[in-house]
Amino acid sequence: MKHKNNNTLDELCINTIRMLSIDAVQKADSGHPGLPLDAAPMAYTLWTHFLKHNPKDPKWYNRDRFVLSAGHGSMLLYSLLHLTGYAVSMEQIKQFRQWGSITPGHPESELTPGVEVTTGPLGQGFANGVGMAMAECYLAANFNRPGFKIIDHFTYGIVSDGDLMEGVASEAASLAGHLQLGKLIYLYDDNQMTLSASTHLAFTEDTQKRFDAYGWHTQIVEDGNNVAAIFAAIEAARKVTNKPSLILIKTIIGYGSPHKQNTFEVHGSPLGKEEVKLTKQFFGWPEKPDFYVPDKAKKHFQQAIVNGKKTESKWNEQLKSYTKKYPELAKSLRQLMKNELPKNWDENIPYFVPDAKGIATRDASGKVMQAISPNLPGFIGGSADLNPSTKTELINMGNFEGPGTSAGDTQGSVTGGWNYAGRNIYYGIREHAMGSISNGLATYPGIIPFTATFLVFSDYMRPPLRLAALMQLQVIYVFTHDSIGLGEDGPTHQPIEQLASLRAIPQLNVIRPADANETAIAWQVAIETRHSPTVLIFTRQKVPVLDRKHYSSAEGLRRGAYILADAPNGKPDIILIASGSEVSLIVAAQEKLKSQKVSVRIVSMPSWELFAAQSQKYRDSVLPPAIKRRLAVETGVAQGWERYVGEQGDIISIEGFGASAPGEVNMKKYGFTVENVCKRALALLGVKK
Repeated sequence: MKHKNNNTLDELCINTIRMLSIDAVQKADSGHPGLPLDAAPMAYTLWTHFLKHNPKDPKWYNRDRFVLSAGHGSMLLYSLLHLTGYAVSMEQIKQFRQWGSITPGHPESELTPGVEVTTGPLGQGFANGVGMAMAECYLAANFNRPGFKIIDHFTYGIVSDGDLMEGVASEAASLAGHLQLGKLIYLYDDNQMTLSASTHLAFTEDTQKRFDAYGWHTQIVEDGNNVAAIFAAIEAARKVTNKPSLILIKTIIGYGSPHKQNTFEVHGSPLGKEEVKLTKQFFGWPEKPDFYVPDKAKKHFQQAIVNGKKTESKWNEQLKSYTKKYPELAKSLRQLMKNELPKNWDENIPYFVPDAKGIATRDASGKVMQAISPNLPGFIGGSADLNPSTKTELINMGNFEGPGTSAGDTQGSVTGGWNYAGRNIYYGIREHAMGSISNGLATYPGIIPFTATFLVFSDYMRPPLRLAALMQLQVIYVFTHDSIGLGEDGPTHQPIEQLASLRAIPQLNVIRPADANETAIAWQVAIETRHSPTVLIFTRQKVPVLDRKHYSSAEGLRRGAYILADAPNGKPDIILIASGSEVSLIVAAQEKLKSQKVSVRIVSMPSWELFAAQSQKYRDSVLPPAIKRRLAVETGVAQGWERYVGEQGDIISIEGFGASAPGEVNMKKYGFTVENVCKRALALLGVKK
């Protein structure tokens, strides 16, 4: 191997990134040194010549966004953050992957200043970046005016072979090409090596042609160490305004490690002390001290602080001028930037009059969405090709589409425009990307993205659901067709285990309202919950709209569970608990059990998470520990209900898959009838029917 020197400032800085990274991995005795060694030149070129950012204000609104989709190479990012002046100290670099540090194994946005999104599961960051680029387009289209490009920034990323293999990246890339996201630029670390093998064993497609077919602008840089060529490629990509860009940069994984470069061993394991020593020798780097940062390199990197302050200051002056000329627009923009809700955003939410025949909660949800969308400029989203079924189309709010794509067959579109200012995103049949893109959108303060599909397809979205919860992002997931009541589509479309699965995700609020007015409150809770995602689960079939003169206010939903109607003197023999459409069953069962002189408390329990957040005193007031006879009713698996019914309780649930039959037939066959609820309640009380 040819000995490498540090004669130029570029080489010195690039090697500083490399050596800092491998020292941290070696000290932790854990990590991925291969990517930092090979991708340091592209990262250095991007961060020092193109990236618009302010290390002293990591949340500056008009900064460029950078996503390390290949999150396993996290030390590359931490080195960059430390060197350019972010609040990532040398001590934190030395504590890489240790308890309590802000330098975890994979980047976490809520933990480390300068980390935009939590990445690690491959492909997620790729799709997040697409969402970020869409957010930039949306905000620019709505707020920029002649002479004022108040929103004007790029989204960059480093992506790996693994990212491009994951299906979510394909979904997101296809949509990004269709949307003509010209300010999205990805650097592909094309080292042809994964954790366990050469890509030759599984990934031999022509990636450039694939992305050409998606509608991307593509370039190849043959030498990943050629800073000038990388610079020219990024500069060329920035000039292509109607296509996202993928720059394929040929690299050697673990570059500079004499015995491990270009092997899969260097992907996910430390080099070892001797190999670190030999690698430093190759680069002409001092073997000691570890974590050495030359003064010359440090001074160069920290020019980012000076440049960042200057760039942000200039933008702030522009914002002042913009505010004078467009005060109302500026007020709205500042509210978004502060992540504040407009006053009276909820003033038009309808109240639903009592109706025994009822309304499907998906329909009630649609009416609420129409009422709130005009007052929430950051409310944007769409469905996976299911707008007519999920009732999530925002009427007259326009179509989020690229320029010039309105030619041809546009059936299914809405009025209100065909451009980046539109609120309706047509995701196509891409549930996984829809969830991941929404996470990217939600990283922008003020943007409240929603998604929509059938509840059974939440399985396609589990990775982004989990990451949204981990990142504490405000994403709202609308899931309809929530039970066997959807009918003839059969077990492939009837969710059984999905409720339990969603409830298992920490920091995710799951709400299944009982009727139209609970639906209205559920939407208010979802909009007001600023730092965690919310799942809203709705019926296809009609459910009665309860008369709140006889039953407790739907405001009780805010507390997760509430006494809908109580027994005389508040001393029930049994408590019936249900969520969603099954609440109407326990309401009717209470009336029937009265004739047998059974005192019943009925509890609507739309959200376990909201209920768990209440005080023990409140929870005990709803479900008194002394009352042991409890019956829960829900069209899903029983898993989890044990905590609420206790050892002496019972659960009417479904422990197999559904069936293809009319919804009312399914409900009857599976025991979701008033008669069966009464029968099971009496059995708990030891009363013969």
